[in-house]
Amino acid sequence: MIHFFITILRLLKAIYRAASDEEFRALAFMTSVLLLSGTLYYSYAEEWSLLDSLYFSVMTMTTIGYGDLTPTTYVSKIFTIIYAFISIGVFVALAAKLASALFKHRHKS
Repeated sequence: MIHFFITILRLLKAIYRAASDEEFRALAFMTSVLLLSGTLYYSYAEEWSLLDSLYFSVMTMTTIGYGDLTPTTYVSKIFTIIYAFISIGVFVALAAKLASALFKHRHKS
């Protein structure tokens, strides 16, 4: 259990270090905007709760996709296709920046 907390602490430190990078901040902002827009869209169009909408947006963005929630209308399916292409790319770029910050610090030590 202690290893879990140490890992979380390292992750938070990496986020703090990466926050000084303008590109990281822009990617974090874009990720937040994408999550918010996906959540609001699915909440309105699919009439899901905000939590279900956020959950579906995160599952799509991270490519997990359990399949327990699925869009039901053609418009929602098209939105999801576009949302997936954009959000997966932004999420991967953000994760790469964060990994870079984590390994850069580790390599210096």
